[in-house]
Amino acid sequence: LRLGDVVPDFEAETTKGRMHFHRWIKGRWVMLFSHPAAFTPVCTTEVGEVAMVHNKFKSKGFKVVALSCDSLQDATKWEKDILAHFSSHIQKIDFPIISDLSRQVA
Repeated sequence: LRLGDVVPDFEAETTKGRMHFHRWIKGRWVMLFSHPAAFTPVCTTEVGEVAMVHNKFKSKGFKVVALSCDSLQDATKWEKDILAHFSSHIQKIDFPIISDLSRQVA
């Protein structure tokens, strides 16, 4: 995929509930980013940093979603770990993390 390409539609479990991607985006621009593994320092920093600037994306009409190849249970636990590491900067991760354990979305 390249910038501006339309991502094929998919359904997936996320930390914010079940997502039907094209219905969820509602015709908006989306930043869909992925990471190799939960609970790793670089990936924790990546998601934490995006959470810190998420409101800037929202103010421009963008939606943000992370793609994880971890289980939904691990992604949910990982959110708590990210919040602990960024406790002085963020109180919540206000975008979904897709659980793609089967790697069907990836």
